[in-house]
Order: sequence, then C-alpha cells, then structure tokens
Amino acid sequence: MDGQSLTLHTDKYQINMMYAHWKQGTMRDKAVFEAYFRKLPFGNGFAVFAGLERIVRYMESLRFGEAELAYLAEQEERYEPAFLEELRAFRFSGSLHAVEEGTPVFAGVPLVRVEASVFEAQLIETALLNFMNYQTLIATKAARIKQVAGTDVLLEFGTRRAQEADAAIWGARAAYIAGFHATSNMRAGMLFGIPAKGTHAHSWVQGHDTEEEAFRRFAEALPDHVTLLVDTYDTLRSGVPNAIKTARLLESMGKRLQAIRLDSGDLAYLSQRAREMLDEAGLPDVRIVASNDLDENIIMNLKAQGARIDVWGVGTQLITAADQPALGGVYKLVAREKDGRYEPVIKVSGNPEKVTNPGIKDVYRIVSRATGKAEADYMALRHEDDIRRGERLKLFDPVHPYIHKHVEEYDAIPLLKPIIVDGVAVYELPTLERIRAYHAEQLQQFWPQYLRKLHPETYRVNLSQEAWQLKMDLIAKHREPEQ
Repeated sequence: MDGQSLTLHTDKYQINMMYAHWKQGTMRDKAVFEAYFRKLPFGNGFAVFAGLERIVRYMESLRFGEAELAYLAEQEERYEPAFLEELRAFRFSGSLHAVEEGTPVFAGVPLVRVEASVFEAQLIETALLNFMNYQTLIATKAARIKQVAGTDVLLEFGTRRAQEADAAIWGARAAYIAGFHATSNMRAGMLFGIPAKGTHAHSWVQGHDTEEEAFRRFAEALPDHVTLLVDTYDTLRSGVPNAIKTARLLESMGKRLQAIRLDSGDLAYLSQRAREMLDEAGLPDVRIVASNDLDENIIMNLKAQGARIDVWGVGTQLITAADQPALGGVYKLVAREKDGRYEPVIKVSGNPEKVTNPGIKDVYRIVSRATGKAEADYMALRHEDDIRRGERLKLFDPVHPYIHKHVEEYDAIPLLKPIIVDGVAVYELPTLERIRAYHAEQLQQFWPQYLRKLHPETYRVNLSQEAWQLKMDLIAKHREPEQ
C-alpha cells in the first residue's frame, strides 16, 4: 500500500455507513455537514483556523486504489464486490466552503461546510477533523505565545517531541501562520518555505577536549552562523567567557558572533548576567536565545522578572499543546435531502453545548463602520438576505436571549468562502507568507480585550432570530412523545 495515500485515513464506521447507504439505495442523497469546535482551547479568547490546505489536497486526491480495495475485501463485514467497484470510481464531486486559514475564529462557528452526497460526506469526516483539529490547536497555542513574546523572535523547536512526523511538519506550519519566525525542522522548511534555524547540541561540546575548543571549531566551520550553547558545564564561569573568546576570534576573521543559547537553569538570572558580561565585553549586538520547555506562561513570567532574552525556542509545550492536547472539533449533520429538498436536522442532548444549530447557514463577521472593529460573528440561514441588505440587526445571546444589542452601520463579511464547488476547485490556495500576513491583519479587527491571554472578554457569537427559532422548534418537536 502506498504509505502516502490517505483514502483510508478514516474510521471503520464511515465505511460501514457508506455501505449501508449503498445497500439502501440512499448513497446519492444530498447532505450538509458543518465542522466546528464547542469550546475555545487553553481558556483563550480566540482560536486560529488552520489546516485548510491539507483538507483541500486530501479531498482532491481521494481515490480507492487496488491496495485499499483489497484491504476492504478482507474485512469481516464481507462488503459485496459491487460496493467495492463503486468505491473504485469514487471522486469527491460535492462542495466545500471554509473559513480562510489564519482567521481568528470562535466556538460554535462553522469553520467548514460540506455539501455533497451522503456517501462522499461520510468518508471525509475523520480526516477533515483530524487536519482541522490539530492544526487549529497548534496555531492557537502559537498565537498565545506570540501574544506574550511581542516583537521577540520565536523559533519552533518541537520535532523530537511531536506525535510522529506529520505532526512535526504540519505543527511547524501552523506555528508559522500564527507568527513564529522559523523552525528547526528541515523537512518543514523544504515543504513549506519556512525559514530553518539551528545551533548545535550539548554533544558537540562534550565531543571535544574543552568547551573553548568546541566553540572555536564550530565557529571555524560556520563563521557566518555562530550561535553557541553555553550551559554544558557552567554557564557563567565557562560558557559565556568562552563564547566571548570565540567572538574575539570571529572579529579577527571579520565575522561576528550572532548569539548564545541558554537551555537550563534560572533563565531570568542567567540571561541578565550574560547580558551584562556581553555588554561589558563590547558585544551588545550578540543576542540571547532561550529554550527549555518554554510556553506562554513561562515566557510571561520570565519577562516579568526582567529576563534579557531576545529569541525564544519553544518545543514540547507548543507542538504537543501539552496543557490541552485536543481541540474537540466536531462534524455534524445540519440538513439532509428529503423529497428533493433540504430538511434541517438537529441533535438534541442533555448537555446544552452539544445541541446542534440546524439548517444550512452562512456566517458573517459583523464589523462596525465607525470603529473598524468586529462586533460579533452572526450565523444566518442561507436564504436570509436581511444581513446582506445591511438592515438593522438584533444580536442576542443564544443561551440567554434577553441579553441583546442592536447594530447598524456595519459591514457583514462572509467567512465561509467557496473552496470546491461541484467537485471543482474554485479557490486558489494562498502562499504560506500570505496566510501569515492575513492572520496578522485579521487580529487588528479585534479589540485587545478579546485577544489578551488572561481572562479575555467573551466575543459575541450569535444566531439570527430565524435560525434560533428553527432550533427551538426542532428541540420542541423532538421532545414531544411519539404518538
């Protein structure tokens, strides 16, 4: 089997449902699914949508090859050969609408909408959620780190702790979208054009008779790219002094020491003393890089303690999203074809956050013309056009409808863009640099209260009155005892 094929990157029950639809003659019935997450990760005020490029590439390449069909033929369900022949001809012919990568997004808002035959829509659920959940989670974690790092340089160092190779490269990409400046992963650099950065390991120092010799030989090998790891033995008594000696050697060659790196110990104190020593030696332009299980909380605390760190290497805590290692995004049916038309459907639950919003919806970001700032995200049924006409809107909390406000003089910016229409790609995937710039631009639409790391203000996510009433009606309908 081709190890790169993702066609069977799906759950068994998806194939079983496809088979049941095929057997029942309903495989070509249309369905509409929406993918979203129920709760913002890390207690953050926003998330950053990522993963669209991989979703699109996956959907474009969906094919059941001979290896996949042979494997399915071996399953205990004993799928009929005619079903496998149907799979052999499989191509995604539906439509995909999605938020653009890099967009700040919020709980409950559809990030992806799939409109296709139920046969097609079921197959793609698992992979779509896998890509969306992981990359959005890592981009959001990276955005939190960026919030506290400010203008400091951020390096993604997570490969060796990532959950396998794909997580390492797509996590590096997600971090770059949210503002990281480079990665240590060479494959991510090659695939995505992310700048690749690296220094040397402790083993380089240990592999020489003295630390001074190790630094000198490294500088001789790469005189234009010298960052020295100074904590192998004693940071202040040997590491920094030997780095200063190496800087003198580089000066004699017409070169300069770029940075030193701290990877252990009291980073606040060590960076302060190292800065003093470098400045006293006439090396104020030599930067200080820090690593060692950093995250946004540690960086914020180090800054509060007056740490003199210019560059942050963030690895494990970022690439694994260690404090919340899953986003929890879901893919829910909102409408199904019945008698030639779409019928809205709902999932009712004893947990209010799990009750779905029925019907095919468009999503708009409501931006005040007076301030240029986002007021709310607004979900309206697809046929509603009052928002497109710029009419006065009532924004109310779907959980507490008595909490509301009215908005006028606004721009309603559609968030769900057509990506694939009837199986044909209509959206040109932007470059990674453009996505990164777009993300930075989008953050400017929000008041800082929504973006702050601690106790952010809750951003409004609203249903139109018609969408909310549809939800109430369907809840009431399904709670009535059957006659």
